[in-house]
Amino acid sequence: MPLLGAHVSAAGGLAQALYRGKKAGCQVIQIFTCNPARWHSRDLSESEIEDFHNAGKDTSVIPVAAHDSYLINMASPRSEIREKSFTAFLNEMKRAEVLLIPYVVMHPGSHMGEGEKAGIEHISDSLKKIVDMTGDSHVKILLETTAGQGNNLGYSFEQLGRIIEQTDAPERMGICMDTCHVFAAGYDFRTAVTYNELIRRFDETIGLHFLKLFHLNDSKKDCGSRVDRHEQLGHGFIGKEALALFLRDPRFNDLPFLIETPKGKNDKGIDWDVANLDLLRSLCCSGPQVQK
Repeated sequence: MPLLGAHVSAAGGLAQALYRGKKAGCQVIQIFTCNPARWHSRDLSESEIEDFHNAGKDTSVIPVAAHDSYLINMASPRSEIREKSFTAFLNEMKRAEVLLIPYVVMHPGSHMGEGEKAGIEHISDSLKKIVDMTGDSHVKILLETTAGQGNNLGYSFEQLGRIIEQTDAPERMGICMDTCHVFAAGYDFRTAVTYNELIRRFDETIGLHFLKLFHLNDSKKDCGSRVDRHEQLGHGFIGKEALALFLRDPRFNDLPFLIETPKGKNDKGIDWDVANLDLLRSLCCSGPQVQK
């Protein structure tokens, strides 16, 4: 059975994220290790690191991923933005290392009108240097599939495959597949046939061995909209049965599935994270497995 969890807040200290995750019913969590709306972050203290590790032992919740800052854009044509992004992402990698978080998830970024080829070259050049500077690190860099809004890169499997190839460090790279994003980018998977076609295309273009993590989100917008708007599971254009195809695929039995759905409470007063995770558990246990 897949490992289920959510992106949770680290307000009040990183250790609190693990306790919040436990309360919501998470087996795994994703966090921001620093403020995602700021370029600079202070170093973690030894006590913060120790508290985080102790909270992991207390809760048995596994912190599988850190998501990078919203400001980072290593695809930018502006050298000063690339330099600031490089420094910020390198810091994200170092923080994940000391916190024993195996994955840092990143959006590839926006070429801002310079073009896809130039943007991919900028990203790959920066990632090469980061891999070299973190040579002994256990942390993998996961490129997240994107919806393709504006000039954002990462909405096609071909783009993601080229970034991995040009970074020239396959052992340090992976993919985080966001269901809302790939759907908005134009990949329809709402039937068994189209689902299997999606997985086949991913495998042929990138390789299933690069797929390390799922963001399981429904979509407020229809397929091909190129608009990134997450919706509660089963309340959007994707629907719960399509999302269940990923959960029931035996190829992904050991992978983490994280929700990034809107926070708050439903009309029954139940926390949405709790309700969505309960739904995922029920979907895992009912219905047929995907036939390859």
